Amino acid sequence: MLKVISLSAIVFLIASCATMKNTNTTIEGTYDVSCGICNFEMTGDDCALAIRIDGKDYYVEGSAIDEHGDAHAKDGLCTVVRKAKVKGVIKKGVFVAEKIELIEE
Repeated sequence: MLKVISLSAIVFLIASCATMKNTNTTIEGTYDVSCGICNFEMTGDDCALAIRIDGKDYYVEGSAIDEHGDAHAKDGLCTVVRKAKVKGVIKKGVFVAEKIELIEE
C-alpha cells in the first residue's frame, strides 16, 4: 500500500512540474482574456488579468487588468470574458505578455 501511495505522489509531482514548463515558443493570436478569479475560477486574493490558451488558464505578467478599462464596468474584464489579440510566452506557469489588445465588440 505504501508503494502505491508513493508512486501516486511521484506521478502527481511530475505532472505538476510539467505544467510549469517554459514554452520558449511565442504565442500569438486571438484568445479569451478576463479576470482570473471572477470568470476563470482561478485562485488568488485580488482581481487580476488572465488568459485562456488551449483550455488552460494563466495569469498574465506585463499587462494589468486596469490597463484595459474599468474592470467592474458593464463590459469590464471582471464582468465578461473578452477576446484579445495577444503575443507573448509562457514562463513558469504565467503568460508573459508582449502585447494584449482587446477586440472591440
